[in-house]
Amino acid sequence: MLENLHVKNLALIEEEDITFLDGLHILSGETGAGKSIILGALGLALGGKAPKEMLRDNEQEALVEAVFRVTSDRQRQELMEADVSVYDDQVILSRRISETRSVAKINGETVPANKLKQVGSIFIDIYGQQEHQSLIHKKKHLELIDDYAKAEIGQLKNELKSAYKEYVEKKQELDSANMDESSRLREISFLEHEIEEISGASLKVGEDEELEAKYKKMSNSKRIMEALGIARNNTADTGGASDMVGRAVRELMMASNYDSDIESLSEMLSEVENLLGDFNRELASYMSDAEFDGEVFADIESRLNTINRLKDKYGATIELILQTLDEKVARVDKLRSFEDYYNNLKEQCRIAQERLEELSLQLSVIRKENAKKFSELLQQALQDLNFLDVQFDTKFDRLGDYTMDGIDDVEFMISTNPGEALKPLKDIASGGEMSRVMLGIRTVMAENDNIDTLIFDEIDAGISGRTAQAVSEKLKMVSKGHQVICITHLPQIAAMADRHYLIEKSVLDGSTISSIQALDYHDSVKELARMLGGAEITQTVLDNAREMKDLAMTM
Repeated sequence: MLENLHVKNLALIEEEDITFLDGLHILSGETGAGKSIILGALGLALGGKAPKEMLRDNEQEALVEAVFRVTSDRQRQELMEADVSVYDDQVILSRRISETRSVAKINGETVPANKLKQVGSIFIDIYGQQEHQSLIHKKKHLELIDDYAKAEIGQLKNELKSAYKEYVEKKQELDSANMDESSRLREISFLEHEIEEISGASLKVGEDEELEAKYKKMSNSKRIMEALGIARNNTADTGGASDMVGRAVRELMMASNYDSDIESLSEMLSEVENLLGDFNRELASYMSDAEFDGEVFADIESRLNTINRLKDKYGATIELILQTLDEKVARVDKLRSFEDYYNNLKEQCRIAQERLEELSLQLSVIRKENAKKFSELLQQALQDLNFLDVQFDTKFDRLGDYTMDGIDDVEFMISTNPGEALKPLKDIASGGEMSRVMLGIRTVMAENDNIDTLIFDEIDAGISGRTAQAVSEKLKMVSKGHQVICITHLPQIAAMADRHYLIEKSVLDGSTISSIQALDYHDSVKELARMLGGAEITQTVLDNAREMKDLAMTM
């Protein structure tokens, strides 16, 4: 249940704090006063789009905060599944909006905006003109029946979607496998050529890296030998480092005969002499073995060319090329034993279709059972809404093909006049009739779920007189089991309010603002009189408004 809505710096609203309780809440006011801004603000808290144009003052952030009270174990379970904690039986959804960004939070924790939608849908449903208009589409009718039957069909629909996905995959594979004999032979021939090309190369994982290292070494052999020659000349025995270190060692050895402290220096330099000797022997050995072999170099270059050509055609690495080879071999095996492969695929497709058919029929049976109950309840609800001779039914046809929602083509059928045949709901031209049908649908749905709060905007579109009275009585009845918030222009509906709010527009310091005020009994009567009498409110109009309010309070 919605307990509180706080709105700051949004459109015409400077800052407002609205408390909601049980029962029927009515929002009224002059056209353009800002009634829809309240619902727009709530929509933001529920994850709706947040255009920066809604900012009242671009220098400040806008804030919308909605506080909901958890009232059932089912809500707690759904919140737990959504990974939302409950504190003191409350969940707080908020949205901060600036010129550059929008921040959504649940209980102070930042979340994506679509998480607000997910959590908000646990508590509240909002119905406006857009929802009324959606009734002309048959797809919406199927959604409504599934919503009504969701407790029975939830798991079944998940199984159906999985079965549909498997069927589509098998059918696509079967369709792509269907080919004539000449096409099959051509593909086999082409694949065999590719397999021979890859297999003939006798590729080994890692050989490309080894060959590239050798190629790099051999293609730079001249530069390498030049560097080695310089190193040998600088370290060789005659005139090189080895020669000079050897002389130094002999001098130190002679000097150590006179001073024993020099002996350790002589030993250190002797080690250097030995290292230089080892280095020169290794260097000479390397240079003698490193002679450039043009034939070997050409073989390496040719092998690398072969490998790189295969990489260009079949994969960026040897591993991928060999994987491609396995796939082509498997494909050839299938094509060579094509009849067995195709028959096996047909059998798999048949089994998948049978499973899909079975689940679709199960779902259809449950839908039809629930649609019958739904239609009966809705027909009664429509009678309460002044459709006195109404008939309502749900028509089921079978679709031409399977879908992830099954095989049912569902359409609501209605007759609003005695003797008239049932016709598709979309053929109802009156916006007022469509609004009442939506109200009837939502009152039926409300009894079948755990949604606490129902919000109706423009539910009074195109109605007046006795019909308006019937709508007001239905809203009052629904509000005995749900929190109902309704924007209205009709006094018959406003009179039923358990809590009546007036939204007014005024100019303050040269700036237009909207404010909301909770009305007591006397102020509510004055507002009803305005709604009844227009510009001039006479004593007679006030008396009528008071009588209307008093009668409503007895219901």
